[in-house]
Amino acid sequence: MRIGVTLAFFIATNSAAFAGGGFDIVIPGRPGVPIIINGVDASYAVVEGDWGLGKGTQVEPTIYGGRYIDPVPNVGRYYPSAGRMPGYGRLEIEPPANRRLPQPAESYHQSWSAQSAPLPAQSNVPVDPPEIIYAPDYDRRRPRHLPR
Repeated sequence: MRIGVTLAFFIATNSAAFAGGGFDIVIPGRPGVPIIINGVDASYAVVEGDWGLGKGTQVEPTIYGGRYIDPVPNVGRYYPSAGRMPGYGRLEIEPPANRRLPQPAESYHQSWSAQSAPLPAQSNVPVDPPEIIYAPDYDRRRPRHLPR
């Protein structure tokens, strides 16, 4: 009887070690932000395989229902170092040298300027000067906070 109880106890405690070998459904934490696993958008897809930080080995996960993501997205910008023509925009065509030239445009010139208004004439001495007020002369040797 004891052997049966011990065996049942070991089976029950070790069954947690075999858990997690199934599959997982990936649900993003924020809507609109994809979960990328090895170049595949795994949002709302089924992922199968032992992988992650808790595992001691690195196994390639299998993703069912994901979409492949372009590693070099076409963002609508032209990089001459890529060696490809732009997807849209002007197509530069070099005209022949002996073509008929258009008439030259008429000359056009426009300018702007700004200046201050002239100052009025100033007199040297005012006609009625203000009175002069002299400051009282205190004894500088005595501190101001002491009474006289």
